[in-house]
Amino acid sequence: MPEGHSVHRITRQFERNFVGHVVHASSPQGRFAAGAAQLDGKRMTDARAIGKQMFLGFEGDLWLRVHLGMYGAWDFAGDILMDATIASANGRMGQTNQRGTFLDGPNPDGVARDDAILDSAGENSLTSIGAPRRARLRMSESEKDGGGLDVFPPEPVGQVRVRLLTDTICADLRGPTACEVLDPAQVEQVVAKLGPDPLLDDGPEAEERFTRAIRKRGTPIGLLLMDQSVVSGIGNVYRAEMLFRARQNPHTPGKLVPEEHVRHLWADWSKLLRIGVETGQMMTMDDLEPEAYRAAMANRADRHWVYKREGLPCRVCGTNVVLEEMGARKLYWCPYCQA
Repeated sequence: MPEGHSVHRITRQFERNFVGHVVHASSPQGRFAAGAAQLDGKRMTDARAIGKQMFLGFEGDLWLRVHLGMYGAWDFAGDILMDATIASANGRMGQTNQRGTFLDGPNPDGVARDDAILDSAGENSLTSIGAPRRARLRMSESEKDGGGLDVFPPEPVGQVRVRLLTDTICADLRGPTACEVLDPAQVEQVVAKLGPDPLLDDGPEAEERFTRAIRKRGTPIGLLLMDQSVVSGIGNVYRAEMLFRARQNPHTPGKLVPEEHVRHLWADWSKLLRIGVETGQMMTMDDLEPEAYRAAMANRADRHWVYKREGLPCRVCGTNVVLEEMGARKLYWCPYCQA
C-alpha cells in the first residue's frame, strides 16, 4: 500500500503539472463516467494530500478525492516537469509550514542530491529536477520511469478509472480504493476523521493531539500507528521501522507507552516522512557512509532495520527478526531489542 510520502509526492506532481490548467476528464473504464463529467473542462485549482488521502481541487468548488488503497497507482505521461520542492497549501485543509526542505541545507550523507540512484527495480530514488521531458512515469508505492513516449496522449493501459488530460500531460488512475467528487463540506467531513500529518503541521498542537490519542487507549501501539484517525500516513513499512528505531515493543498498550517515547515517535515520523517525500524512498537507516547510503538507495534490503527481514539476524543484536500478523498486516520486529 502506498504510504504517506508517496501520496505527497504524487500530489506535488499534480501541483507542478496540472494546477492552473484546464483539464479534460474521462473514465476509460466507465466506472467513473458521472464523476468525470462533473470535472471535464474545468481548471484544476489545487492539489493537496493528508496522509494517504489526496484531494484535487477544480473550479466550481469541486474536489476529486482519491485513496489509492492497496493497489492504486497514478501513471503520468507527456511533458512531465518534475520538481523537488514541497508545495505549500493554505485554506480549509490546514496550513503547511513554509520553511522549505532539508534539500536547501547541507547534505549530511555526502551524496549529491541530483545524482540519480536506480534501485534493482529501475526506480529513480532521488528526485529528478529540470526541464519537461516526454516520458511515462508510474507513481504508487514506488516510482518507475516507463521510458520515452512516441504518441500523445497514449492509449489507456488496463482498467483506467479516470484520465485527467491537459494539452501536454495526462494522468491515469487505476485500482483506487476511493475515487469520488466531493463538495467542500464533504471534504471537511473526510479531513475531520484523519489524524495529524506532520508534513502539514509539525507544531506543538499536532504533537499533543497525537500524544493524547496514543496515551488514552489500551490498543497496542503497533495497531495505533496504523490507525489513520490517530496519525496520518503511516503504513506497514514505517510502522515496523519506527517501532524498531524507538526500541518499542509493538504489543505495548498505547496508554502504557511512556509519554517521552510517544513524542519521540511523532518526531521520528516527521523526520522519516520528509526523507521519503524528498527521496521517493522509505529510507529508515541513519548516519550511513556515502557508499552504504548508495547501496541502501539501490536495494531495499539495505534500507531498513527489520522490514521484510524475518528470520535474519537483527542488525543490532543478532537475534532473528520475527514476523507475525497484527491488524491483518505483517509485522516485523526484534524480540530482543524491542522486548
